[in-house]
Amino acid sequence: MVAELYTSFFGFSERPFTLLPDPDFLFWSDSHKRAYSVLEYGLATRAPLTVVTGEIGAGKTTLVQHLLSTLDDDVTIGLISNAQGGRGDLLRWVLYALSIEAMAQDDYITLFRRFQEFVLDEYAKGRHVVLVIDEAQNLSVEALEELRMLTNINSNKDELLQLILVGQPELRDMIASPYLVQFSQRVTATYHLQPLDLKQTKAYIQHRLIHVGGTGNEMSSYAIKSIYEESGGVPRLINKYCDLAFVYAAASEKRIVGIDQVRELVDDGIFVKIQPDSTLVLENPIFKVAE
Repeated sequence: MVAELYTSFFGFSERPFTLLPDPDFLFWSDSHKRAYSVLEYGLATRAPLTVVTGEIGAGKTTLVQHLLSTLDDDVTIGLISNAQGGRGDLLRWVLYALSIEAMAQDDYITLFRRFQEFVLDEYAKGRHVVLVIDEAQNLSVEALEELRMLTNINSNKDELLQLILVGQPELRDMIASPYLVQFSQRVTATYHLQPLDLKQTKAYIQHRLIHVGGTGNEMSSYAIKSIYEESGGVPRLINKYCDLAFVYAAASEKRIVGIDQVRELVDDGIFVKIQPDSTLVLENPIFKVAE
């Protein structure tokens, strides 16, 4: 594959700019440090609800994965990646995430009792339960209120259950809604993850290059500036542009990725972009929208 050929051409141990979240490549910008501190604070204080938001591709899931890898053995983790549905469906997602049996014929009361018994049993064993809901902006107002009701299990001085919600900026707007006043009052800590600035974008790119055995200087400053302008400092978009820029450079046998390669891939129009009016535009001319 061409992408694999460029790793060989540049002497990298692996592709430095994949799109999958990978804690091994985690770059600690100031904003990522603050977001992670909020997550740690929520866990340390047994906060009922902790919320971290950010744009698509900002690195939220990578932070969560890193956090989960550092937790002590006395924490029982349930991870829900993309829950959807109405009342009762969310509870089934929760039970599934915690490997709690749920029969198709079980009603809501039965499911809730089973969940409550599990949380209390874990507490009796000296453990507490943490539920992490990724892509939480997909939840309805009713589902968020249902999550709040789950925290009612924390009726004594000890917190038995913690919820960490991670999502796109719409989640922050939902929580600020007058329909979720009680929910927002349960939120102990919240943080919105910001995109990288130009200086951080350069450090981010160099960090990933060095991580795979490069020098960090395989891309020119002009190319980095162009990628920053095209990506808006969003890590996932930076990865997309960098990955293809290295493909273009290897194909031209260029040892340093220059602005010409970035301009070329931009001019080729191979990325799908969203126009300001939210209309989906397929930039590559080989794609046609059926009339």
